[in-house]
Amino acid sequence: MTRGFAAIWAVAIFALAGCQPATQAPVFHATDITGAGFARDFRLTDHNGHVRTLADFKGKVVAIFFGYTHCPDICPTTLSDFSAALKLLDGQAGRVQVIFVTLDPQRDTPAILKQFVPAFNPDFLGMYTDAETLKQVAKEYKVVYQKASVKGPDDYLIDHSAGTYIYDPEGKLRLLVPYGSSPETIAHDLGILLSTS
Repeated sequence: MTRGFAAIWAVAIFALAGCQPATQAPVFHATDITGAGFARDFRLTDHNGHVRTLADFKGKVVAIFFGYTHCPDICPTTLSDFSAALKLLDGQAGRVQVIFVTLDPQRDTPAILKQFVPAFNPDFLGMYTDAETLKQVAKEYKVVYQKASVKGPDDYLIDHSAGTYIYDPEGKLRLLVPYGSSPETIAHDLGILLSTS
């Protein structure tokens, strides 16, 4: 009797354990691209003259955006939105690194990047490389760009992809944030990645 009761009890416990709710996967506002086989790494020079790779920022959530300083709308808006989002993270903002990669090495010198990018947040980094290497980096990140409205050698716009890639603190690509996302939704997604690290 005792053995039979113990067996029934064990089966009951096992069955009840199966009724427990599964751990919920985080719900992001941005597009979850975890496991994507692109945007694996970069090797770029920051506006202070230091060569950087993704590994330099391990332990931080990294947001990387491609644009140019003469951009009339998308680039300043994106940088402003991320700056506002970091303010919503309170004490965790220091664990987020925002990187702006110029698609315009012809005009965006290190000095210009150093003036432009930190104006949105002193911790933001502008990065650059030569035109040929930029093509390879853009290909790795599936970023498209081309000159448009060309009026002269140094008077033109650049049409370009407008999403921001987000890596978790382990350096794994996780999200693609579309242009126009509000600071609140950006902060929400950053907060999830920070809390699960």
